[in-house]
Amino acid sequence: MHDIEHIVRDHLNVSDKVREDVLSVYRLIAEAESHVHGVPVTEIHFHEVGTMDAVADITAVCMLMEAIGADEVVASPVHVGSGHVRCAHGILPVPAPATAYILKDVPMYGGRIKGELCTPTGAALLKHFVTRFGDMPVMKAQAVGYGMGKKDFEMANCVRAILGETEDRGDTVYELSCNIDDMTGERIGFAMERLFECGALDVYTVPIGMKKSRPGILLSVLCREETREEVVKAVFKYTTTIGIREQKMDRYVLTRTFDEAETPYGVIRRKNVSGYGVTRSKLEYEDLARAAVAHGVSIADVEREINAR
Repeated sequence: MHDIEHIVRDHLNVSDKVREDVLSVYRLIAEAESHVHGVPVTEIHFHEVGTMDAVADITAVCMLMEAIGADEVVASPVHVGSGHVRCAHGILPVPAPATAYILKDVPMYGGRIKGELCTPTGAALLKHFVTRFGDMPVMKAQAVGYGMGKKDFEMANCVRAILGETEDRGDTVYELSCNIDDMTGERIGFAMERLFECGALDVYTVPIGMKKSRPGILLSVLCREETREEVVKAVFKYTTTIGIREQKMDRYVLTRTFDEAETPYGVIRRKNVSGYGVTRSKLEYEDLARAAVAHGVSIADVEREINAR
């Protein structure tokens, strides 16, 4: 991993985001290899995925994903193939152990096709970039791309990507909630931060009155189905509750995109939302605050400078 980090950080002329994406993909592979071999990540040898063409493959995908800038990436369940594959470690069953580990919690299936249809590299790229796995959403296609393999199978040996725009759309989320009357404000704040790290979409509290006339708080967490189990575990781990209520909810969401504005205070990100006849933009608070502190001005000064351009 140290060698990969040296190549990526010191020798690739790419953006910081691409560097972090490349390293995140390799960390997924390193974690899987570490688990399979029972050795620390620092001792992992990458074999096939550490060669320069593999570094180029992963970097190219990360560059393309940055250029596309999709708001959401949806993938079908992963066809891993069947049979056995020959690699640096000998003959292994399909999916290879590292591939199977990376694809934990990802829907996958085998079949009659004999061969390795998903490698650790492919699995790590999917795990890193895909927002959710499932059916293709209703969308207007703008571009279609194919990647063709060299081996001949019973069906077309290809992967297809479709870039498009969805119409005004809805979304399904889960609301997990619990009543708490024996935690301090500091500990509740700490728990909220950990819940966001676990994939919560939103975390909020409401003051309530509880039994025995005790003041308490209602803790509510919004999350997607794929992160629900981790969020439930985190609620039990970081709060004192002994029970969680769950509701499945439909919601309406606007399409979000981001762009950047070059200003005398540096690059400031802007969030743009649209849909249902509404279009509006908002400068990212964290960028405004960072620029204001760095230059000793107010947030209003930074906003005026950007709006005047």
